[in-house]
Amino acid sequence: MSETVYPLAGNTAQRKGLRDSVYELILNMLMTSDIAPGTRLSIDVIARDLKVSPTPVREALVQLERTGLVTREALKGYRVAPPIHSGQLEALFDARLVLECGATELAAGHAADVVPELVATLEKQQELGEKVRGAFAAGGPAPVDLLREYFAVDWQFHHLIFEGTRNPFLLDMSEDISIRVHRMRQTVNAGVTDAPDAVIEHGLILDALRNGDGEAAAAAMRDHIEKVRERARQDTAAR
Repeated sequence: MSETVYPLAGNTAQRKGLRDSVYELILNMLMTSDIAPGTRLSIDVIARDLKVSPTPVREALVQLERTGLVTREALKGYRVAPPIHSGQLEALFDARLVLECGATELAAGHAADVVPELVATLEKQQELGEKVRGAFAAGGPAPVDLLREYFAVDWQFHHLIFEGTRNPFLLDMSEDISIRVHRMRQTVNAGVTDAPDAVIEHGLILDALRNGDGEAAAAAMRDHIEKVRERARQDTAAR
């Protein structure tokens, strides 16, 4: 039986902050590689590829288990998590509503700082969204690298709003949410064809923030998240 090879070769974790470095490297592997759900994650193989001992790898996988990206079975070790199910999908969107609507209202208090970056990000999202739409219109899937870049910019819009709250606790929470949103996109295929809708919805949020209207901005964010939820439901039903 051939040995499993992970897309980690050449990445050597630095001595400083070893555990955090290993965590980030494995997280990047899970977020950017097409590793099938259920794939076994060998601690020894990963440790060898990263040129570290098994201990920081084991600690990183324990952390990643909390994110839902990996699962652990007794006596069998760690595996890439199975596809997200409908109950998890609904819970994720409920959490986003609670966090992001409140964050958007708070960010409106610092609109002068956050709006210029949001404008630039939205312009980039629109540009990439047109490329994604063009690829689908041509009858083929959009290149994986293009989709990754689009999704990164799409989430950056949300991340900038969290930054605009100037609340470090909300910013930490946003990192956890972003990982779960990415996993949803990987397993549900959500957000691939809704680029034009997302750009319009982000634009409405931006308009409210420009006006310094926290309530309107929060309402626009709520409307956006609920529409993304419905699109994700449709994508799930189509699988």
